[in-house]
Amino acid sequence: MRNRLLSSRTSWRWQKLAVPFALLAAVLFPVVIHSEYWITIGYQTGMLMTLALGLNIVVGYAGLLDLGFAAFFAIGAYTTGILSTQDGWSVLATIPVGILVAIGGAIFVGVPTLRLRSDYLAVVTLGFGEIVQAFANNLTVTGGAAGVYGIPPLQIFGYQFLTAKSYYYAFLVLVIICVGITFRVRHSRLGRAWLCIREDEDAAQAMGIKTYRYKLYAYTGGAVFGAAAGSLFAPALTAISPTSFGFPESLLILMAVSIGGMGSIWGALLGATVVEVLPEVFRSFSQARFLVFGVVLIAMMMLRPHGLIPEGGVADLFNRLPFRRAARAGDGINGETTHALPTPAAADEAAL
Repeated sequence: MRNRLLSSRTSWRWQKLAVPFALLAAVLFPVVIHSEYWITIGYQTGMLMTLALGLNIVVGYAGLLDLGFAAFFAIGAYTTGILSTQDGWSVLATIPVGILVAIGGAIFVGVPTLRLRSDYLAVVTLGFGEIVQAFANNLTVTGGAAGVYGIPPLQIFGYQFLTAKSYYYAFLVLVIICVGITFRVRHSRLGRAWLCIREDEDAAQAMGIKTYRYKLYAYTGGAVFGAAAGSLFAPALTAISPTSFGFPESLLILMAVSIGGMGSIWGALLGATVVEVLPEVFRSFSQARFLVFGVVLIAMMMLRPHGLIPEGGVADLFNRLPFRRAARAGDGINGETTHALPTPAAADEAAL
């Protein structure tokens, strides 16, 4: 028992150390890396992290398969682009409007469709994503296929965000906010209800959880993250077009969540980093880089079928390392392997 307690404490101590280390590395990245190109990749990674965190709420926590998540990304981007270029709004003022429009879209789609399950819900969300892209591609107000261009920069307290480095830090702040919200919600009554619905919706309903209402909360919550990322993406790029918000983008976001580990905050962050950065690392392979990228992804999924960082978090990843498994083999009496103590997240689920 004493060895198990020490193992559990060491794992959680490792997880606490990982947070400030990762944050410090993220803050110092533009200082150490002076390449404008890699800093641009950095803020695009931050954008994908925000989207992955939003989809992780929908897919990883509530268990809703959403194949059209890029629709909310598009709603936020186009709301900011249209209001700032055609109506003279400041970019900062358009961000809450874009979020509200995305919430309205989520309610409009979610109210009639979230009673569906499994493949039916996936088909409806896929159709919603295609409809939003079709509107962006054909409406005059969205600029049609040409999109919206000449979007002014983000400005806060007189400071204009004009460089890739400034947008890198803007997305870093957004990611930190989203991580804080996600962590707080995950360990709340709402988050525990989502996990119950994900595991067994019928059982959750029998326990008195209003499954339909909680699924709508998850869907609208994900929409907020998607719209926020889109509203910041538009001024960073200064121009947007419908091609940036199609089905491939939704698959890319879903890939980030799946590779990282569904239901894991750290997994969503790492998955987004892998999906965004790895193709650039393999750029030296020229035309074959996407083939190499695909092979690496397949290898990752074969070795880690539940994701790079499963729902157990960094502590779980640390415990799965070979030397940790060897150290735990003798924790039990007479060499018998004992089970690790439950994490606080598991205790919360058991309490519900």
